[in-house]
Amino acid sequence: MQVEVTLQDGRSFEGTVVNADLHSDIAIVKIKSKTPLPTAKLGSSSKLRPGDWVVAIGCPLSLQNTITAGIVSCVDRKSSDLGLGGMRREYLQTDCAINAGNSGGPLVNLDGEVVGVNIMKVLAADGLGFSVPVDSISKIIDHFKKNGRVVRPWLGLKMLDLNEMIIAQLKERDAVFPNVNRGVLVPMVTPGSPADRAGFRPGDVVVEFEGKPVESIKEIIETMGDKVGIPIKVVVKRAKDSVVTLIVVPEEANPDM
Repeated sequence: MQVEVTLQDGRSFEGTVVNADLHSDIAIVKIKSKTPLPTAKLGSSSKLRPGDWVVAIGCPLSLQNTITAGIVSCVDRKSSDLGLGGMRREYLQTDCAINAGNSGGPLVNLDGEVVGVNIMKVLAADGLGFSVPVDSISKIIDHFKKNGRVVRPWLGLKMLDLNEMIIAQLKERDAVFPNVNRGVLVPMVTPGSPADRAGFRPGDVVVEFEGKPVESIKEIIETMGDKVGIPIKVVVKRAKDSVVTLIVVPEEANPDM
């Protein structure tokens, strides 16, 4: 696929889309220049905290070289919070002014490092812009290099991070809820999914995944990486503190899910 790329200095190049991941809305475009091109330094989105100042650079409404500033409002806004279906994604939320034409532009910290790529805003509100974290983009590029595409394992579990307050509330409602301090609750198991075949049940609390204690969904996703078709050992706690070890074999997720 060919696209036209216009640089800040006005030069235009024919670009080739080397690879693209529609699920994350991220693509790699290659251009050929006779002279060296400047490069942006990549930062680390994991170091961002709410309140950090950031700058959005783009071409909103065809207004070239536009820069807007704001703060990081949230470092892990979930796609489900935005009413987006499909697989779980996390975004950086900022109050930088973002409009049509900003998509694909960098989100930069005050050290001049790219910490995200701006992709969307909430149309019915001001100050609600969202970016793909640069750490996620680095992983996508690694997938491109290794597999030629992004491989996303699928278990078929709906999951919820637990904390002390949620656990206390669940114990009030159900006296036999397992005695845990942290973990990941499984409210629902998709029928016929790898998790269903492995023996997961609604109400299970995942406390160990592939030999590592887990406290969050993010840890589970990071541990799985791109492991598809490889058995993974999972330890769950159930009602009355029964401990069960399950073996689940992830499948590759359908991109349309």
